[in-house]
Amino acid sequence: MGRAYQNRKVSMAKTADAKAKVYSKYGREIYMAAKSGGIDPSGNLTLRGLIDRAKKDQVPTHVIEKAIDKAKGGGGEDFAPARYEGFGPGGCMVIVDCLTDNPNRTFGDVRLCFTKTKCKIGTQGAVSHMFDHSAILAFKHNDEDAVLEALLSADVDVSDIENEDGKLTVFTPHADYAKAKQALTDLLGEIDFEVDEIQFMPRSVTPISGGDVVMFEKFLDMLNDLDDVQNVFHDAEY
Repeated sequence: MGRAYQNRKVSMAKTADAKAKVYSKYGREIYMAAKSGGIDPSGNLTLRGLIDRAKKDQVPTHVIEKAIDKAKGGGGEDFAPARYEGFGPGGCMVIVDCLTDNPNRTFGDVRLCFTKTKCKIGTQGAVSHMFDHSAILAFKHNDEDAVLEALLSADVDVSDIENEDGKLTVFTPHADYAKAKQALTDLLGEIDFEVDEIQFMPRSVTPISGGDVVMFEKFLDMLNDLDDVQNVFHDAEY
């Protein structure tokens, strides 16, 4: 699982260097988390995790505060999640997660990215059954047994746990994210998580090469240029 996670992180890093896009992405996610779960990070672990990640990605404080203030006021945009699935170059599988205030516009924009790069957009569930929807928590710690015991005692379904060079990486189903984070905090106190994310993890990889790689990178660039696109998950390996 860890290898697939690292592969996706490396490939996605190539399209994550636009600051405005990063700020917009976090702004929407923080707004939605605060609106649905409350504006107090101490009582909303999803919001707290997002704020921590935003700070690590050097998102300015005023961007974070503005998003929370929007949620506090109850007004602002009414974003809704949208997910699209399909097949990329070389037959790789792709999931595109969006937050949108206009689903028709977003679907049209995402579909255009597929068609212009000779990819095929599919129906809901077309490829997601080949991914695990996982929470990933990575932090510096050596006692794997104590961590595993604490998670199991909190009734967390641990999919995998890796111990490498004094860093533990815990994988759980996405539904157990808050429960897992609370169990770790109860055991270890305040933790500086190196990774604190929910992702679709491919169960296998699809190797692509040659012209498919060029087309796939164009496809990723087009998707990541769309304001509504929050995350792109795939099983491509190159």
